[in-house]
Amino acid sequence: MTPIVLAIACLMVVTVGYGGLCVASPFGDCRKCSGMGHALKTDRTGRLKRGKDCRHCKATGKRIRTGRWLYNRWARIYRAGTTD
Repeated sequence: MTPIVLAIACLMVVTVGYGGLCVASPFGDCRKCSGMGHALKTDRTGRLKRGKDCRHCKATGKRIRTGRWLYNRWARIYRAGTTD
């Protein structure tokens, strides 16, 4: 196989794999709080305490994946365009 065909095949496998991941699990862990929903902080003695709620995921610990967000946006625009 030529390198170009091999590169295209690899990109197709990665794209289909990510699409399958977005279908099977549309939500992933929040990148800011690592899926905890809040920050960790320590008190004066050094023990860990719950910190403030994460603003990025609104304390859920989950975020919508980019591929799923794009699909939802496309589907919403498509439905709005085909409605009578």
